Amino acid sequence: MINKKVNSIEEALAGVESGMTLAIGGFGLSGIPENLIQGMVQKKINNLTCISNNAGVDDFGLGLLLQNRQIKKMISSYVGENAEFERQMLSGELEVELIPQGTLATRLMAAGYGMPAIFTPAGVGTEVAEGKETRKFTFHGIEKEYLLEYAFEPDFAIVKAWKGDTAGNLIYRGTSNNFNHPVAMCGKITIAEVEELVEPGELDPSQIHTPGIFVHRIIQGEKYEKRIEQRTTLPRK
Repeated sequence: MINKKVNSIEEALAGVESGMTLAIGGFGLSGIPENLIQGMVQKKINNLTCISNNAGVDDFGLGLLLQNRQIKKMISSYVGENAEFERQMLSGELEVELIPQGTLATRLMAAGYGMPAIFTPAGVGTEVAEGKETRKFTFHGIEKEYLLEYAFEPDFAIVKAWKGDTAGNLIYRGTSNNFNHPVAMCGKITIAEVEELVEPGELDPSQIHTPGIFVHRIIQGEKYEKRIEQRTTLPRK
């Protein structure tokens, strides 16, 4: 069995260079690859295109790369917590492609399935459809117009899991599964960081979300802040 463990962030990010397209896991700030993002900040790569459900917040997650002007284009669904993102977008410094969340997930999965494109009704008749091909199909007896969307082709996919083994099998927790799994499927090379790294055979096979066949490198992260975007609490009585 192939041992995919690497021993440093530098080794994990080998080959990740300026100008590349990266797919980054996470749902909001849940399940983002904190250590690998910090490694990219320190690597000082730039001119990146990032495919991600979110854009982090001003001083955390992908917000750190935005803060350092390392991202030239964001392809995302939700970007509402990042003032610096907003400033760069409105000033024209950052190219932005907003995509319906379901379409984003399906285009990621299509890449993993080896499907070059999908048809979806989401976005038909809106700005999302501008310049794109549409076709009419009859499905379940109803004729609708569908939008042609292409699968993503990122150079690297970078994800974070709760637990993994050295063969690359991954288990996510809670909502971090929402986008980490489809992101892990889509990269030409997939890099995973995990909170706990074990030997093959120690994970319950029925609990594995991403099989190791999709993962090329795996590293145990050193520390996690696991920040909450909007902490809302009730006052103590």
